[in-house]
Amino acid sequence: MFSYNAKHPILYKKEHKRMPEEMLSLDGSPYTPGKDADIDMYMVSWKESMPYQTHGSLVERNILTQGKSIKPTTKGAILEYVNRFTYATLDIGASTVPTNLEGEQEILFILSGKGTITAGDKTAELFKGITVLVPANLNFTLQNKGEEKLTMYLVNEPIPKGFRPNNELLVRNENTLPIVTTTVHWCHIDRTLFTTQDGLGTIEYVTTCGIAPMTIGHPHSHGKGTEEIWTVINGENIAFLGKQIRRQLPGTAYMIPPDGNTPHSNINTTEDELKFFYFARYRDHEVRE
Repeated sequence: MFSYNAKHPILYKKEHKRMPEEMLSLDGSPYTPGKDADIDMYMVSWKESMPYQTHGSLVERNILTQGKSIKPTTKGAILEYVNRFTYATLDIGASTVPTNLEGEQEILFILSGKGTITAGDKTAELFKGITVLVPANLNFTLQNKGEEKLTMYLVNEPIPKGFRPNNELLVRNENTLPIVTTTVHWCHIDRTLFTTQDGLGTIEYVTTCGIAPMTIGHPHSHGKGTEEIWTVINGENIAFLGKQIRRQLPGTAYMIPPDGNTPHSNINTTEDELKFFYFARYRDHEVRE
């Protein structure tokens, strides 16, 4: 996906001419270790990580963390703009302690279970597909009210200097959002969740992206400054990354190495729709004041 325009995010993504020509072409030379990106450093499942507690009783397992985006030395430690991306769970009957995010905010994408999130006088129901933007400087709590663990993807982003966060929770139901495009990069089926206008600080675009059966996305690469992360929600992806492919299952994410020479594409070889949770920071941009 391409850089974000606050007024027309989908249209801007389609403007291929804004990308340097070399990012739209494919390197015909064979894979060369040491020269080409080691894509296994950029693809991680939460199942590879140890659990730790945040928010009192929320259990997180890292998917991607901060580190070096070019030639990383630790698998998954590749983020330079986002703080962390994790898989989080809240046990049956558990509640988090009141939490106030200082200098950061969080995006919660609910995968399974039932519960609530409360901040101030606002309480929202949580179930599969509900997505919440939790702003900085707002006390909130999560509660599991179901009969199974409440599970979610959690993105933590820093807020830039001078940024004005929302003053309440912003909740979207992915299940009822309209499809905004089916043709970006040939076949992406997007349901926009949040943009910078909605209160994102560092990240510019959050969406779910579907890939229809037996289709492939347009291969392209990204340059320095871009952090674009693809995580499977449902289905099985064949991730084309650089000059190799990998099988990608739910709970596994990858980031495109921002070297301008590592193309990526998602390939659905199955008979069912493939769905991703996607978020990206494209470039330096004006923040909401």
